[in-house]
Amino acid sequence: MRRSLIAWMLAAFTSWLLLPQAALASERARSPLVTVQWLEQALAAGDVLLLDASPPPMHAARHIAGAVNVDVFSFGGRELSPAENEAHFQSWGVSPDKKIVIYDQGGAYFATRIFFDLYYQGFPADRIFVLDGGLAKWAEAGRPVTKEPTPTPAKGTFRVGAKPKDELRVRLPEFLAASGDRANHALVEALEPSHHFGEMKFFDRAGHVPNAIMMPTGDFFNADKTFKSAEEIARMARYFGIQPEQQVHAHCGGGIAATVPFFALKFVAGYPNVKLYKESQLEWLQDERSLPFWTYDAPALKRDMGWLNGWSNKMMRMYGVTKLTVVDVRPAEKFQQGHVPFALNIPAADFKRYLAEPQKLAQLLGPAGVDAAHEAVIVSDGGLNEHSALAFLALERMGQKHVSILMDSVDEWGLKGLPLTKDPTAVGPKKNPLDVSIVPTTYPARARSGVVVQGAESSAKGAYPRVFIASGKNAPSKAPDGKLIHLPHTELLNADGTPKAAKDLWTLLSKAGVPRYAEIVCIADNPGEAAVTYYVLRLMGYPDVKVMVG
Repeated sequence: MRRSLIAWMLAAFTSWLLLPQAALASERARSPLVTVQWLEQALAAGDVLLLDASPPPMHAARHIAGAVNVDVFSFGGRELSPAENEAHFQSWGVSPDKKIVIYDQGGAYFATRIFFDLYYQGFPADRIFVLDGGLAKWAEAGRPVTKEPTPTPAKGTFRVGAKPKDELRVRLPEFLAASGDRANHALVEALEPSHHFGEMKFFDRAGHVPNAIMMPTGDFFNADKTFKSAEEIARMARYFGIQPEQQVHAHCGGGIAATVPFFALKFVAGYPNVKLYKESQLEWLQDERSLPFWTYDAPALKRDMGWLNGWSNKMMRMYGVTKLTVVDVRPAEKFQQGHVPFALNIPAADFKRYLAEPQKLAQLLGPAGVDAAHEAVIVSDGGLNEHSALAFLALERMGQKHVSILMDSVDEWGLKGLPLTKDPTAVGPKKNPLDVSIVPTTYPARARSGVVVQGAESSAKGAYPRVFIASGKNAPSKAPDGKLIHLPHTELLNADGTPKAAKDLWTLLSKAGVPRYAEIVCIADNPGEAAVTYYVLRLMGYPDVKVMVG
């Protein structure tokens, strides 16, 4: 009897432990999307409140009979009190005994915003639905629409509780911290490329929150305006490095469009940790600290002479502050005529020679003083060119912690009055704590996968089909099988060798037909030219870019 009781208690305790996981799995499995056929049957049964979240002019033009129009823009841009929210919901006829079905024109963000508001304020999640494909899908299926105004519904009885589901929202302090913690957080931005890359702006500055991942609302919909499948949405997220264990923060300009990735990732794809930053860029840009706003996705890949001189001067190195390796890729004779202090001379020819031989490159880098745990700043004759880009590519492949390129030349450095030296950089053991000698290292020979493609490999290795970008002036002598886009690397650069503005690069890439969801392989007879395109695409945030060598 005692043994049976213990066994029963153990089983009950185990079940209790597993209950949250089971509930979570059940919530993930349930999708609030409903089809036209489902809605038609529910309307016939008479237990559904139908909300049309389309803007009033669209609702007036045509809507599903009986749909109550809800104008998001009349209240969505400000924080409402519980009493105001309750008054809105009740004016729509919302009662706890009703199923709520929300729709818009399809492929838009109005229905998902109303879904979020109801869910956040405590309306039962299993009684809120979104018509997949919206009015477009309803009309495509031949179902009737009308212009007849919907009678004012009877006042609803739903009461907003004292505490909303605040676990669904992220506030500015947490969002700001998340921007600097890409390992554990993903900031998904729902705005279009024109806003993300700085061509257009909502507020005083153009661009995006640092480390924001651009996933416009349109990315989540099929051509017929229905949501993409859970599998496809998860594949899109993985492509950008968004993992289910990360905390995802959906945001946009003012918190409305962001409800599409919130809804798609949490309720369609089943990502468990998704929050909405309802205040979004509106609050970020109004903050009195003038929080940073980027146009490139990875602006730290570019460095200027003021930055490098500030962090790599003698005092910074004497006191161990500097965690930088300056790599000058010019030929030895040019290096000896004058170079940036503390620069290590590793000519571009060496990076080219050992690009496909990481073991030999590691044996060169370590004794020269290149520390894999530091940021490596590449110095050349100036700007982004085939020499600096090739070194960038090689070091990225070797797993260097961070690699950047100095956009200014050594000549420009001197003309600005910054120090130059002809003395060889001291590489060797430190003789005292304040010695500025660069200590040789053992550079790890661990070539990263997904940076260089060897030979004429043609089968796709990424999440999406492979696309080749021919980066030379002429198409390569050996064109691989597959989609080939000829985009000379020189078109991506200004006259001074710096990359063009993010907005202009996006226009060029889009016009050339470079897809955003693709495994992109840069090719050229000269690998340095392909490396320039590789660098630009990294600067622009393309997550799966490679260079073909050999």
